[in-house]
Amino acid sequence: MTTTTQVETDAAGGRAGRKPARGLGLWMATALVAGNMIGSGVFLLPASLAPFGGISIVGWLVTAAGALMLALVFANLSRVFPRIGGPYAYSRMAFGDFIGFQMAWGYWIAIWAGNAAIAVAFVGYLGVFLPAVTASPFASMATGVAAIWVLTGINSLGVRAAGWVQLVTTVAKILPLLAVGLVGIFWLEPAHFLPFNATGGSAFSAVNAVAALTLWAFLGLESASIPADDVEAPERTIPRSTILGTLIATVVYVLGTVAVMGIVPPETLQASTAPFADAARAIWGSGAGQLIAIGALFSTFGALNGWILLQGQIPLAAAKDRLFPARFGGVSANGTPVFGLVVSSILVTVLMATSYSEGLVGVFNFTLLLATMTTLVPYMFTAMGELMLFFQNREAFSGKRFAGSGVVAVLAFLYSIWAVAGSGEDVVFWGSLLLFAGIPVYVWLKWQDQAVQSQDRR
Repeated sequence: MTTTTQVETDAAGGRAGRKPARGLGLWMATALVAGNMIGSGVFLLPASLAPFGGISIVGWLVTAAGALMLALVFANLSRVFPRIGGPYAYSRMAFGDFIGFQMAWGYWIAIWAGNAAIAVAFVGYLGVFLPAVTASPFASMATGVAAIWVLTGINSLGVRAAGWVQLVTTVAKILPLLAVGLVGIFWLEPAHFLPFNATGGSAFSAVNAVAALTLWAFLGLESASIPADDVEAPERTIPRSTILGTLIATVVYVLGTVAVMGIVPPETLQASTAPFADAARAIWGSGAGQLIAIGALFSTFGALNGWILLQGQIPLAAAKDRLFPARFGGVSANGTPVFGLVVSSILVTVLMATSYSEGLVGVFNFTLLLATMTTLVPYMFTAMGELMLFFQNREAFSGKRFAGSGVVAVLAFLYSIWAVAGSGEDVVFWGSLLLFAGIPVYVWLKWQDQAVQSQDRR
C-alpha cells in the first residue's frame, strides 16, 4: 500500500522534508531536456519553412541563440539556487508569492494542456502503422488517453523509471534525425536553397517569421530545473544538462533542416506531410520512410513521458510553499507526487474527451493555443528574476560571473518579449485570460491559509 507524506518547507524555501533517492544523473537529465524539446514539431517544420527559402536557416540560428540565452539563465540560477519547480521557484524567490503562484498556475496548465497536444500527435504517427486508431475521432481520443495513463503509471513508479524511458526514447528519436542530417549533407542540391529569400519581402521580416515558427521547438529547455529534488548533484547536473540538452536539440534541428531542404525540391517540400521521411526515401529507398515514422513515434512518446514527469512537479513545488492545495504536496514512498500526476492526467483526459469530436487537427490546434504563451511568460520572469535575485542576495553570486550573465539575462528577457509579441494576438489574448483566471484561486488559497493560521493561534 502506498503511503503519503506531507512535504514541509524550511524557512529558507529550500528542499526540506523529503529525501528521495536521487534518480536523474547527467544523461537522464539531458535526455529530459532534449527529449522534451524534440517532440512532433521537428518532423514537420522543414515543410513549414520551405516557402522561405535558404533564409530559414538564419531564422533557426536566431531562435537557437535566443534559446541558448534562456538556457544560460536557467543554468546560472540552478547553479546557485537548485530549487524544485524551476521557473516557478525562481519567479517566487524574486517577485513574491503572487507572481510565483501565477507562474505555477499558468505553467502547470500549459503542461497538461500541451500533453493533450503531444498525445494527439503520437496517435497520428501511430496511425501510420495501425490505421484503426485514427479511423474515428473516438478511436483517436481513446488511444491518446491510453498513452497518457500508461505513462502516468510509469511515472508513478518513480523518477528513475521515467528517466529510463526518457533516455531510451530520446536516443531512439535522435538517431534517425541525425542519420538524415549527417548523410544528407552529401546529397545536397545547392539550387534548392535559391532564391535565398523566397518570400519577396525584407530579410528582417522573413527571419522574424521563421524565428516565430521555430520558437516552439525550443520550449522545454527548462525541464531539468523543475524536478531538482530528484536530480543528482543538482547544482552541477542541472546547468550542464540544460546547456547540453539545448545544444543537442539545436544541432539536430539545424542539421536536419539543412539536409531535408537540400534533398527535397522546394515545390515538393512545401506540400510534404512527412519531409524527413521523404528525404530518407531519397537517400535509402522506400523502406527508409518507415524508419523515420518509427522515430517520430518514439519522439512523441518520449516527449509525452517527459512532460508527464513535470506535470506533478510544478504543483508539488507550489504546494510546498502553500501556494497550491496541500494534497498536491503529498508524495508516495518512492518520492513521487502521485496525486499531482493523477489529477493532471485526469484534466488531460477531460480536455481530450470534450474536444475529440473536432478530430486530431482540431484538438492539436486548440491545446497548442492554450499552452503557448503560458510557457513563454515564465521565461520572461525567470530572466528578470536572475537580476532581482542578484540584487537581493549578492553574496550568492560571483561578481565576475554575473557581469556577463546579467547581460545575457537582459537579452533573454528582450527575446522572450519579442517571442510573446510574435506569437499572435489570439495566443496573447487566450494566454492572458488563462493567467487572469488564476487570481480567484490565489485569493481562495490565501483565505484558506489565513483561516488555518487563525485556528493554530487559538
